[in-house]
Amino acid sequence: MNSFRAFRIHHDDAGHRAGIENMTPDALSPGEVLIKVAYSSVNYKDALAGTGKGRILRSYPLNGGIDVAGRVVASTDPAFREGDAVLCTGSGLSETRDGGYGEYARLDARWTIPLPAALSLRESMIIGTAGFTAALALLRMQDNRQTPALGPIAVTGASGGVGQLAIDIFSRAGYEVHAISGKAEHFDALRALGARECVDRHQLAFSGKPMDSARFGGALDNVGGAMLGGLLPLISPYGNVAICGNAGGIAFDSTVMPFIIRGASLLGIASAGTARDLRDSVWQHLASDWKPRHLERIVTLEAGLDELPGVFARMLAGESFGRTLVRIDSTV
Repeated sequence: MNSFRAFRIHHDDAGHRAGIENMTPDALSPGEVLIKVAYSSVNYKDALAGTGKGRILRSYPLNGGIDVAGRVVASTDPAFREGDAVLCTGSGLSETRDGGYGEYARLDARWTIPLPAALSLRESMIIGTAGFTAALALLRMQDNRQTPALGPIAVTGASGGVGQLAIDIFSRAGYEVHAISGKAEHFDALRALGARECVDRHQLAFSGKPMDSARFGGALDNVGGAMLGGLLPLISPYGNVAICGNAGGIAFDSTVMPFIIRGASLLGIASAGTARDLRDSVWQHLASDWKPRHLERIVTLEAGLDELPGVFARMLAGESFGRTLVRIDSTV
């Protein structure tokens, strides 16, 4: 096979550097399933890794991209045949093995998901890690007895990719969603995705009390820090707060009161290392009863490999909105 293009990340004695390189399949990380890539996406981790602003990669060099979808061109695992449509999110991509920012990728069969029939390759990458994270949060919350009857779900960081997909997914599943965002100019767009109410985080005043009047049945928190500490006293009895981000900081102040008086639960959502049986369950939901209804609203930018540095810069500057799809070979 001839060489192909990939966005490759290095870090050595000369420092960080990343950009388009030519490589051959033999240079890819080991794995049983070689695919021709159709799409990837851009997540905050991708921007950190691609710019060197965060030490996401555990070894170098690697191709960036924690999401990938495409068609099998060769496989040593009998579960996958040439032409099969597949996807993979997290699972070491762009961390311990080459990711999706290349015209080809080699995947570990243990983490390769057959594309559900009700999803296209394009749709699967608009969803990507962001939507998978939101749906995994819902799955874990419902496993812990979250129901719409407990009250509305607060979604923080609502204008980001996880936030927008969470609004769509939770509302599709029958929950009333209250979107919390510092970008009031996007409130109309968030309502169009299914948010019943939009709350400006700049005007959201927490009392600082260990307990306050219950306002939310549960929450999906992308922010952490003071936001998480402020939300906990507002959760209804036996509600769940799923935490999946730390844009507001990794530490938060709280007390035991929401947990021992109201029975609230704090659930950690670690999507990158999710067990295979949970992955299969989440993707089946995403292709059926939880499938987002507004994917084309949520994807606000399509970019090629050459455009990635500019995309990363805008994301880290807080200028992105919704999801960015990376178009590598849409004819696959």
